[in-house]
Amino acid sequence: MLKLCVAGVAGRMGNAIITEATARGHQIVGAIEAPNSPTIGKTLQELGITNSGTKILSSDRLNDALQGADTYVSFTLPAAEVINIPIVATLEKRIILGTTGFTPEQNRQVVNAMEGKVPAVFSPNYSVGVNIMFKVAESLKAFPLGYDFSINEVHHTGKKDAPSGTAKKLGEIVAASRGYSKTVFGREGISPRQAGELEITSLRAGGVPGIHDLIVAGPYEMLRIEHTAFSRNVFAQGAVYAAEWLSKQNEPKVFSMADVLGLS
Repeated sequence: MLKLCVAGVAGRMGNAIITEATARGHQIVGAIEAPNSPTIGKTLQELGITNSGTKILSSDRLNDALQGADTYVSFTLPAAEVINIPIVATLEKRIILGTTGFTPEQNRQVVNAMEGKVPAVFSPNYSVGVNIMFKVAESLKAFPLGYDFSINEVHHTGKKDAPSGTAKKLGEIVAASRGYSKTVFGREGISPRQAGELEITSLRAGGVPGIHDLIVAGPYEMLRIEHTAFSRNVFAQGAVYAAEWLSKQNEPKVFSMADVLGLS
């Protein structure tokens, strides 16, 4: 049984993580929210999240929330994690980080805070299917010249960052294998595709948890690989799998979901 401290517990991902973790017999011993949240001071049971008397604490009391925990799980905001991750690492707690939208500098800060200090998993997407999609994407380098690669992603209207972290990761894999030197994020007006361009487009609509399309098209055929998330629980499920796997790791390094799934 793992003892987890979950960040952003009043949000949809926080709720989903708690649901999946408790269903697998794990315990939520710490819960944090933003300092201005009206949920602070209430228990998880009072909010109807789970049958637990764990009180929600402000993120400025992260040390207290982590006291009984062995693992910190967070899918929150970059600005929060730049502050939180160094604290968690100093307390030598394992880390599952699913926050996306980091700037390159913020990404460097959180990775440096974890690397060499604690075992951690840092992934733009915790879905098992998406991470297998990443692996499949690596094999597509076998396509000859003359085939174009494009990526499209769809998410709910509340998603702040675009393109998604998953689309960026797919783009990195494709660019590395195909030699793309430029990324075009949508087109307007007279804008024919140029050699060396990778296309990534983003749509925001309704309550879509996540759809990612990888399209490879040549002059006479097209291959389309699509991953559709039915619910945020798929990401929470993967995060709990990752936490279980991480509990057996002692090396203080930053792992990926490819490591968790044995794909690396």
